Parts: sequence; structure tokens; C-alpha cells
Amino acid sequence: MEELNAKVVFTIPVFGGIPVYESVVATWFIMAVLVLLSIIFVRNLKVEKPGKLQLFLETSIGFLRDFFLDLVGEEGKGYIPYLISTALFIGVANLIGIAGITPPTKDLNVTAALAVISIAVIEYAGFHKKGMKGFIKSFAEPVAFILPINIMEIAIRPVSLCMRLFGNVLGSFVVMELIKLVAPLIVPIPFSFYFDIFDGLIQAYVFVFLTALFIKEQLD
Repeated sequence: MEELNAKVVFTIPVFGGIPVYESVVATWFIMAVLVLLSIIFVRNLKVEKPGKLQLFLETSIGFLRDFFLDLVGEEGKGYIPYLISTALFIGVANLIGIAGITPPTKDLNVTAALAVISIAVIEYAGFHKKGMKGFIKSFAEPVAFILPINIMEIAIRPVSLCMRLFGNVLGSFVVMELIKLVAPLIVPIPFSFYFDIFDGLIQAYVFVFLTALFIKEQLD
């Protein structure tokens, strides 16, 4: 139960004091690192005779682009930058526990925010493709009497995305803390490879994979 409560790092002395939680600080740190690395890595790009780092980056981004393009299709390629950015953020956020920093995705507020943003992008994709009339009409498809179910689905999807990511990250974090308490030396290492690395990357994959599928569904 203690792990469910995010810790306050400091308080901003305005409007009676605004608490800033550790998940927010960790998120700021991840954003700063990703932006800084992006600026550093894209400097001095070359069309001819690119370096090994540039080739690695182009291969990695190309792989991710092709992966999401297969999911969302040509019509959805405009949403690929969002999917790649979200995958990178969640992946780093889940792996940051290895460095001794509490993963921000352990905070329900963070996963809820990610889910709400993804659902907003998903619904926008449908609105942009179908227009106002077609978007509203789609809630009564394939038959009119399932209209309430289709409306409820707008709320169910973010809850599903949010709780799946939050539950798995929190569960992994708690299990690793218990293992460290029982056997703090060598025993946690192999478990860390699974809970901190493998499971963290899997959860990032599942989140963006489902988001991409929902976008494709809206476009179809």
C-alpha cells in the first residue's frame, strides 16, 4: 500500500503550495535526457559517408517506422512519430529503475495521463478521417442499438491501457523490492533482467501496439 502513494519531492510556494511528486521529477529528467540526446545525435548528419552512430540511428528509427507502418497503414503514417516517441518514453521510464530511480509509470497519474493522450489521438484519427458526421455516425455501427456500448468504449479503452501498464510496472517494482529485502546481494540480478528490463520493454511494446491497433481501427 505504501508503494501506491507517490512521494513528494518538494513544494512550489504558490497558491498555498503545489506538491511536486517524484514521478513528475523523474518524468522531467527522462524528457530532458531524451531531448538532449536527440540534439546531440542529430548533429553533423551526413548524406554521404555517414558514421556508425548515424547508421545505427537510421536503422533503429527505420525499423520502428516500418513496424508501426505495418500496423496503421499508409493512412496512419502521420501518427508514427507519436507512437515512436511514446514507445521511447515508456521504455526508458520502465528501465530507469535499474539506475535506482523510481519508475514514473509506477504512479497511476502518469499512466492515466499517457492513456488519456493516446485515446485523444485515437479519437482524433477517427474524426479526421470520417469528418464530424461520419465520426458521430460510427458510434451507431454496425447496428444502432449498440450505441451505448460504443460510447462506453471511449472510457473503457483508456482505463484498460492505464491499468495494464500501471499494474505491471507496480507489480514488478514491488516484487524486486521484496527480493532485495530477502536477498540483497547476488540473487536480485537475474530477476532484475526480467522484471526491470524484459517486462519493462514488453509493457512499452504492448501500450503502443494497442494504441496503433486502435488508430488503425478508427481509420478503417
